[in-house]
Amino acid sequence: MAVLRPLFKHVARQPNLGQGMGLLFRFGLRHASSAAQLAEDAPPTPAPMDQADLTRLAKLKNIGISAHIDSGKTTLTERILFYTGRINEIHEVRGKDNVGAKMDSMDLEREKGITIQSAATYCRWKDSAINIIDTPGHVDFTIEVERALRVLDSAVLVLCAVGGVQSQTITVDRQMKRYNIPRICFINKLDRSGANPWRVIGQLRTKLRLQAAAVQIPIGAESNLKGVVDLVKMKAYYNEGSHGQVIRTDEIPAELLDAAKAKRAELIEHLADADDEIAEVFLEETEPTSEQLESAIRRATIALKFTPVFMGSAYHNRGVQPMLDGVVDYLPSPHEVENFALDIRNDEAKVQLSNSSNEKLVGLAFKLEEGRFGQLTYLRVYQGTLRKGDWIVNVRTGKKVKVPRLVRMHSNEMEDVDHIASGEICALFGVECASGDTFTDGSQFTMTSMFVPQPVISLSIQPKGKESPNFSKALNRFQREDPTFRTHIDPESKQTIMSGMGELHLEIYVERMKREYNVECVTGKPQVAFRETINQKVEFNYTHKKQSGGSGQFGRVVGYIEPLLEPLEDGSTNEFSDETVGMNIPRNFIPAIEKGFLEACQKGSIVGHPVTGVRFVLLDGMAHLVDSSELAFKLAATYAFREAFSKADPTVLEPIMDVNLSAPSEYQGACVALLNKRKGTIGDTEIRDDFIDVSAEVPLNDMFGFSTDLRSCTQGKGEFTMEYKMHRPVPTFLQQQMMKEYQDSFKK
Repeated sequence: MAVLRPLFKHVARQPNLGQGMGLLFRFGLRHASSAAQLAEDAPPTPAPMDQADLTRLAKLKNIGISAHIDSGKTTLTERILFYTGRINEIHEVRGKDNVGAKMDSMDLEREKGITIQSAATYCRWKDSAINIIDTPGHVDFTIEVERALRVLDSAVLVLCAVGGVQSQTITVDRQMKRYNIPRICFINKLDRSGANPWRVIGQLRTKLRLQAAAVQIPIGAESNLKGVVDLVKMKAYYNEGSHGQVIRTDEIPAELLDAAKAKRAELIEHLADADDEIAEVFLEETEPTSEQLESAIRRATIALKFTPVFMGSAYHNRGVQPMLDGVVDYLPSPHEVENFALDIRNDEAKVQLSNSSNEKLVGLAFKLEEGRFGQLTYLRVYQGTLRKGDWIVNVRTGKKVKVPRLVRMHSNEMEDVDHIASGEICALFGVECASGDTFTDGSQFTMTSMFVPQPVISLSIQPKGKESPNFSKALNRFQREDPTFRTHIDPESKQTIMSGMGELHLEIYVERMKREYNVECVTGKPQVAFRETINQKVEFNYTHKKQSGGSGQFGRVVGYIEPLLEPLEDGSTNEFSDETVGMNIPRNFIPAIEKGFLEACQKGSIVGHPVTGVRFVLLDGMAHLVDSSELAFKLAATYAFREAFSKADPTVLEPIMDVNLSAPSEYQGACVALLNKRKGTIGDTEIRDDFIDVSAEVPLNDMFGFSTDLRSCTQGKGEFTMEYKMHRPVPTFLQQQMMKEYQDSFKK
């Protein structure tokens, strides 16, 4: 309250109390709640680091570059590498020289002009070292963004000055919030016709709910873009030279001075909502210094309360170096981010890692790749030091492995190193593991796992001509590398089924099998991941009895099944609950009953798809002294479930996709009609400039071939993205049709 007292006096003297009192109230609340926050239980604080380690970490940044597809992420990374001296010349994505951008090292990436795999590199800007991961923008490769953000300390969210906040921008924002990633925004493509950075900042505030404000304004617009004005230092920066490599600092042009002052006032106002020191300055109606603003932006950005917005055009070499200054000035170093591990020996209690190189080693393998010299494992070291020749332990398997080779990655190039300190990202050769494994030097710590979305589309796949051992080798490798790519053998058709995040995702893997393994494949019609569920609670009392001479089979199970409305904490969509009392069923048979239920859920009885959203409650039963066995109770549970399932009003669920369509406004009628034809539910329609953005929910089963139809009705000018949203019951007529087809398949 001592801090607030002079402010109360100051505000009391003001004739207009509206905004000041509102801000003062929020300011007071923050101070009043701080004591309560301190009182909360927190994991034990790690030991302090030595000064040399602290100095090294203060000059280190781990950043990811993420955005919607075609916002210019890879082009921006190419400029960063050029300006930091990591590459000697600039090559464009799908450029005329047929070389391609440095970070798009795969032939398929260069041909299609999209990023398929995230690529890691590192560079130096001024006196700071920066580890960079360039991630894909297409929703089909969202796992690449997910695992990159899991191990990074901060990010640059790139937005198109024309497109603004688009569907994948919203997905990336959700991923950043999931892992508490501080970010700066870079509004790219200001050279394009129709570029409007202020509309994009408005979308950041309304659509993403970010406390965002510009720290720059552009000098010139569209084709006349010359540089940017820094609102913190109130200086103008011009890019000169053949590739914009020369930065000329000058005074702000007279015609932009009023606009710069207005936008600086807006910056201070938004920052006052996020930072106490600036709130105090704002209430006293004094002008903050550049140093105060800079430190406040850094504090609020790291605390996830504020997002500074930078501007420029990567393709035309404008505004990239000031954005790099923002990365160094405003984003956190590894030791400023809290990282937690779970202590296996202490009931998985949370333990805060120290980021010190002198502590015990803790590292997370977040990405696998098949390299020229065997499996390449990307590793983030959170604590301790990893040295070439060290013995490390895979916590999941308990196996001890030796580190034969340690490298830093520069896209597809490698640079050997002898050791990697805490906070760094590196790659190992010859270490067998899975994505998400934790490595230590013997301590029983494990990192929390990353979120892996469920596949939404399936294809049947088989090699063209003679079966080759490379076919299964390729599928096994791709599954190890990509957790969202899965394969299984259909028990009925005996076909190999591959599942993934979309048509493009599966198409890329089929093409890679042809190029990398010389296996040409034939694919069948994609199978949609339908699910079956129930709508009613139904009791069961089932006895499994079989006598065939000698000891027979006997098992009785009594209980009920009911709908499970929410998935469990571990993500499971089916639950087994043992509520038996007494010893009517011996305890050693309970796991067999659970197994029988879960196996029955793998294939439903109405259309043959997996069952989801069911809770199986076991209340009672009966066992025979001689004839009861695990097999008997497993079969009893399976048959009891199937019998009850058919009486519980079973329903087929289909995946519903969140579809975002963008096309010139003259095609509005055709686009809406196309979505309606595919049973889409229109959610939102927005006209901006000469374009229309339509958001709709469409069943995945009706989305096949949509891209071809959209291009046809918009003369190739329309584009769309889709992302899985939920499963929803199919219409009654479709369910009856599917049931008939499923029953007819048994008659053939």
